[in-house]
Amino acid sequence: MHLIQILLPLYDNEGNQFTQDEFLKVRDGLSERFGGITTYMRSPARGLWKETKETTVQDDIVIYEVMTPDLDRAWWRKYRQQLTADFRQALLIVRASKVELL
Repeated sequence: MHLIQILLPLYDNEGNQFTQDEFLKVRDGLSERFGGITTYMRSPARGLWKETKETTVQDDIVIYEVMTPDLDRAWWRKYRQQLTADFRQALLIVRASKVELL
């Protein structure tokens, strides 16, 4: 089993907030494809990283998770590219972890 996490920003790089419809489109599409989804939206996570020695960048994000028995890397690569364009990002994180159900 694989856990896929998608980290989506609340704002684009110019500070414009994404609409609820944009998040619902992602949620509904993933739910339809994978039969369910977990969303962490009430308390956005805050990401900080150093772009340069002098510059720290901040993002407020929400996290979407789906579980799937098979990891279709080609599909996820294409989907990440689509989300990167849709959410106007230079880099958008989609990560997979192998999990063991107990």
